[in-house]
Amino acid sequence: MTSRAKNLTSAPTRRQRQRAATNDEIVTVARRLLGSPEALSLRAVAAEMGLTAPALYRYVDSYHELLMLVGRAIFTDVIADMTRARDRHGVDDPAAQIIASTVAFRRWALTHPAEFGLIFANASTAEAAEALKPADPSSVGGGAQFSQFYTGIFLRLWDRYHFAVPTDSNLEPALLERLRELRRSGTLPCDFPGQPLGLSWIFIRCWARLYGTITIEIFRHMDLGVIASGALFRAMLEDNGRDLGFGDDWARLRALTELEMSP
Repeated sequence: MTSRAKNLTSAPTRRQRQRAATNDEIVTVARRLLGSPEALSLRAVAAEMGLTAPALYRYVDSYHELLMLVGRAIFTDVIADMTRARDRHGVDDPAAQIIASTVAFRRWALTHPAEFGLIFANASTAEAAEALKPADPSSVGGGAQFSQFYTGIFLRLWDRYHFAVPTDSNLEPALLERLRELRRSGTLPCDFPGQPLGLSWIFIRCWARLYGTITIEIFRHMDLGVIASGALFRAMLEDNGRDLGFGDDWARLRALTELEMSP
């Protein structure tokens, strides 16, 4: 078969293009409903699109699938924002990359609180991911790509700063056993194959600080003036910087943080 024939064969049909366009519209409408008083549901999406609920089921099998379609689109957007911030700095400066991309993550979260809540604080989304995993492995790619975004920078940070990593004997026995189980099952979200599990533990601690800080800010579980000042976020970055061995480099990185956080 010639190259031209292959291209003609692989070109989407009119029906496929229409279906793809409808799927895109479903995701767009669902994301808009996230920020409205109307609860996100298949019925609400159908009503917004001028369809009946049974008609929508020709495109989306279940509420769980709707969550996954929306979640995948949201992950694509936030990772794109973080990637643009990261790529303003060279791969030889992973500290600058992680500062810039983390500031971009916070800025995105503050301007998209409902979407942040869906993919980072909604148990139903995680349940939907598990439900769809056997039939459609790509449907859980967003969360994995988000994790991989940070783990790639994290390894370069370790190579650059040689920060202390606890040995197995330094980890609490119950924690060590659980980390080993997760690694064996391939479900450790921050695994670094061939590296000590202590590296994953440092990653988890840094992520917990970041996630906790942004979640407190997004859901306004703190004085609004403190949130607006960014002081809590800056303190979290400094705490993580100590664990990551930034040391004397923090003066430069503090200035970079201010630059990245400026309007």
